[in-house]
Amino acid sequence: MDNANKFRLFSGTSNLKLTQEVCAHIGMPLGEMYIQRFSDAEIFLQYQETIRGSDVFFLQSTSVPANDNLMELLIAIDAAKRASARQICAVMPYFGYSRQDRKSAGRTPISAKLVADLLTTAGVTRVLTMDLHATQIQGFFNIPVDNVFAGPLFTKDILSLNPETDEIIVVSPDVGGVVRARALAKSLHADIAIVDKRRPAPNVAKVMNIIGDVEGKHCILIDDIVDTAGTLCNAAEALMERGAKKVSAYATHGVLSGPAAERIAASQIHELVVTDSILQPQVILDLPNVRVLSIASLMGEAISRIYDARSISSLYD
Repeated sequence: MDNANKFRLFSGTSNLKLTQEVCAHIGMPLGEMYIQRFSDAEIFLQYQETIRGSDVFFLQSTSVPANDNLMELLIAIDAAKRASARQICAVMPYFGYSRQDRKSAGRTPISAKLVADLLTTAGVTRVLTMDLHATQIQGFFNIPVDNVFAGPLFTKDILSLNPETDEIIVVSPDVGGVVRARALAKSLHADIAIVDKRRPAPNVAKVMNIIGDVEGKHCILIDDIVDTAGTLCNAAEALMERGAKKVSAYATHGVLSGPAAERIAASQIHELVVTDSILQPQVILDLPNVRVLSIASLMGEAISRIYDARSISSLYD
């Protein structure tokens, strides 16, 4: 890559491992940075090399602890702006608060819009993220937002494990995920089914009905976020009750909070595959039916294309 000295990639504390793998894919060293948390939990950081006139990419998923990681990202952007960086791109594999993209009831915030405003005010000039929960979040910004997709990675992985796709059916765990399920089904030349559920309270899901014939099929559940895993585990149980041969699940972002580990371990899910957009704790990695796919090559290629002013959408053409 030309002018490599004008292109630097730095990492926050949320997912250093992923950033190191992205750097290895690009073929450049990780930028040197000092990050400290004071005893009162305030964050201080300093770029340990000059970034004047450089295009700075700062990788930080705003996952647990979401507020600390978001604040660290904002401070890093501010520091880069004050250090005269030419362009500042926030690389956010997982965009926290993306599920708060609308007013769900009276007197509630649109927190995703607030996060967009905070990032822009801090000085970011571009955002790179993956599988936004709500694509309209791109419209919350007045700067370029590139949203890449994990779908092709999932397709490749599924085909490598299942060369014959006759028995596969792609299942959306809710009506809202039909577009995502249809895209994966198209790439696999498979049929789709839909789990119609009702959510009586946040983080509580109840399966109501299954639309489609899943009997004797290998069901592939597909979602963008798996949090407490109630939706996927309930869906897997319902699918098996209706005669499914096996249930696998793919989710881009493994938030996996609260009782997720226990639910997955006791579930009917043969295998749950998530990406490393969020760094997983050992308790999740130790589960025999959980596997992590790397997005380092995808994010590295997207970063390279942004710096070289090449098309991102052509990654999927």
